[in-house]
Amino acid sequence: MNARREALEAARRFAIAGELTGAEPFGNGHINDSYRVVFQAAGMERSFLLQRINTRIFANPAVLMENFERVASHIARLLEGVPDRDRRTLALIPSEDGLHYLCGGHGSCWRMMRFIEGSHAVERIASPDQAFQVAAAFGAFQRQLASLGAPRLYDTIPDFHNTPKRFAALEQAIEADVANRAQAAKPEIAFAMARQGLSSVLLDARLPERVTHNDTKSNNVLMDDETGEGLCVIDLDTVMPGLAPYDFGDMVRSMASPAAEDERDLSRVEVQFPVFEALARGYLGSVGDLLTREERSLLVAAGKLITFENGLRFLSDHLNGDTYYKTARTAQNLDRCRTQFRLVESLEQNEKALSRLVESLS
Repeated sequence: MNARREALEAARRFAIAGELTGAEPFGNGHINDSYRVVFQAAGMERSFLLQRINTRIFANPAVLMENFERVASHIARLLEGVPDRDRRTLALIPSEDGLHYLCGGHGSCWRMMRFIEGSHAVERIASPDQAFQVAAAFGAFQRQLASLGAPRLYDTIPDFHNTPKRFAALEQAIEADVANRAQAAKPEIAFAMARQGLSSVLLDARLPERVTHNDTKSNNVLMDDETGEGLCVIDLDTVMPGLAPYDFGDMVRSMASPAAEDERDLSRVEVQFPVFEALARGYLGSVGDLLTREERSLLVAAGKLITFENGLRFLSDHLNGDTYYKTARTAQNLDRCRTQFRLVESLEQNEKALSRLVESLS
């Protein structure tokens, strides 16, 4: 069965009134396959977002979707009475079985959500104002989930930001050198080894556990088409217990430099102060007084840490023969590693100024 036909078959098994009139691929996510599906009833069309859950990465969709439903429902309750609430939180559509997901033939699991009209996501930040809006949305999201009650959310990907374990995995990859690439990556290996102590900077601080998003890229916030406001945080698959600075650090990693993730001209990789300032102002302005003084003091360190962690992961995968990340050319993972490590250097070089900025906003 082809992918579109399978999507149509799945869409018909969700509790939506009307006739299904179309299903087209939507977005360019790397994990889940997404479709915009259209139903027609009483002469009106309504759109929904249908997603196939990647069960290779998320092997337990029931646990994943329990987290998803609890988070989305909690935010919806907090926004009760807000005029445009439907555009500010995700809403799951139940399946014909009354569940918030559907597992059927061909080993596929699916979920359906209301489509948020008049919005878009940006793949790359084009201005400090966009960075501010994205950071403000993630800060508000973290604050909203501070009041999520027991039980504790499931860890959908255990040890996702356990950087010491990522470092240990790199050491194993170096020792095994299954693809015979360690010799050519000696400068990058030396860079990593010289910064091993950075791996535990957040874990050693004994910060309070929060509910965190853990994938705070710009394309995980929907922006209003007319105003540019950050409306709704999406991609809730990695929402789980974590440390608050992780989310800020990932924003820095993914937005503070103008260069592409696999940029070969490393002179283009540097932290842009106006963008970093916008991220800090947006995040701290909306997260409010949730953070402790120590959490705030470690935000710059978190930017270095998460960038370093990503570099470790790219380097490990390169040494292992490119078994995790998709690559379009030879040594692409090594190029990705180099951009991460160069950004770590830029953050180190500007650390005092960046820290003074964060302190001035605290």
